[in-house]
Amino acid sequence: MSSVDLLLPLLVAVPMLLSTVPIVLGLRFDRTGWSVAALTTTALVAATTTLASVVYTDGVVTHRLGGWSPAYGIELVLDEFSALIAVLVAVTAAGVLAYTRVGGPRGNTFYSGYLLLTGGLLGISVTGDVFNLFVFLEIVGLATYAMIASGDGPESAVAALKYLILGTVGASMYLIGVGLIFMATGTLNMGVLAEVLPAAVERDPTLVRAGFAFVFVGFSMKVAQWPLHTWQPDAYQHAPDGITPVIAALVSTAYAYAFGRLLYSVFGPEFLTSTPYLTELVVTVGCVSVVAGSALAVIQTDVKRMFAFSSVSQFGLIVAAYGLVTESAFIGATIHLVGHAVIKAGLFAAAGVIAASYDARTVDEYAGLADEHPLVAGMMALLLVSLIGIPPSAGFVGKWYIALGAVEAQLWPVAVVILFSTLLTLAYSARLLEKMYFTPATPLEAPHVSESVATDGGENEDDAETAAGADAANDGDAGTRGGTETAALDATATNRDRNTVSYGMLALVVATALLAISLGFAGGFLAGLLDPSFITEVFN
Repeated sequence: MSSVDLLLPLLVAVPMLLSTVPIVLGLRFDRTGWSVAALTTTALVAATTTLASVVYTDGVVTHRLGGWSPAYGIELVLDEFSALIAVLVAVTAAGVLAYTRVGGPRGNTFYSGYLLLTGGLLGISVTGDVFNLFVFLEIVGLATYAMIASGDGPESAVAALKYLILGTVGASMYLIGVGLIFMATGTLNMGVLAEVLPAAVERDPTLVRAGFAFVFVGFSMKVAQWPLHTWQPDAYQHAPDGITPVIAALVSTAYAYAFGRLLYSVFGPEFLTSTPYLTELVVTVGCVSVVAGSALAVIQTDVKRMFAFSSVSQFGLIVAAYGLVTESAFIGATIHLVGHAVIKAGLFAAAGVIAASYDARTVDEYAGLADEHPLVAGMMALLLVSLIGIPPSAGFVGKWYIALGAVEAQLWPVAVVILFSTLLTLAYSARLLEKMYFTPATPLEAPHVSESVATDGGENEDDAETAAGADAANDGDAGTRGGTETAALDATATNRDRNTVSYGMLALVVATALLAISLGFAGGFLAGLLDPSFITEVFN
């Protein structure tokens, strides 16, 4: 067994085992969790990139746990599709740690959950067994529930409870589907299933189709497809600002990847196209989610909630692309998966930086932020441009391939839906850009504007204190003195809040914005990673 083969199980085992270390060390030492998580995720980045380079040069990497036959044992598989997701998980998990170092949430228990979540996401990426996929779905779900509940206020607990209930229902539906498929085939290995499913469909089509129906409904809940999306806006809005970038960038992305893996590597294009009305159903569910998510995002006032409904729309586009069953659409869905993860990680990180700096969380409270924090505003503008799909950006490349796939499948309404959703995305993105760049800030609607900024053009803390002393000397009015001293304290508090933003937090926002644009130029490269080897194997 080569060292490369051993790396594959270590990707999953190491973060899960090390997730216990912060808690154990926490019995004696404080604040050891971040260091353990940083070292672990850095090692995961090195391991996933090494494995990905092997996959793209030498082919698929597999590992059979215990040496058991794939028909009975557990197999881990890394191919061109899963390698992209594994690298995405490792890099994002490592990058977001730069935010949590100062921005929080902190604590040894949090970083234990963080490593458990990372291990579960990598398990979803590399598993070759449909039952173990369920296990990793539950591991990711449990870690995510706990992290959402760690936010301040009862709203976080309610959001986590809603996610727990709907997530458990979705996982249960998937497990029922797996049970029905096992009854029809007698195996749980994805590779073996792909070989025996055609015969099982001929022998008992009702059983296999019922199994697919449960799997589809289960993943529709996990991927937050309308109207089964209700857990996602609350979860994204009320989760701590430091964990939302990970949840938004990776959790639903891993679920969408797993759904695509089952559709194309297990059931296969032939099953999708030969089953009556199946592709039409998948496309319809995706397109309805695209329109509904975009329309609901337009009317939101909370920025994080707006981005959450945007994710409902973007994942709907990916599901619709899966239903088109064309090579171009599948490539577009893969590129959009990666691009959307980068964009949403950056947008939620930027929203967290702005909330930490200015306590601005609604669209109206973003008024004048381009003057107050031009770097973050500029990076958010780049990320919004990519979310809209303006070239050159990752959002444009993914949508282009999906639209091309719709044309190839002669499903013109899907192309119309893409155009309409792009206009709606432009609508809610333009609201935010207009507030940041073209709306003057006032203390009434923008908490980042202190009293001193409104009265004397934004003097610093010392100027505010000097003004307080001058007013007191001139009129001797204790009430006036108290009011000006309050203004000075407000200015001091504002400056103190800005110190809670670290260079690591800003670096994450800048890196994601630049990467979102760079992926637009690298769209052909990403498509080349899948084509022709993986795509040809799937569709031929």
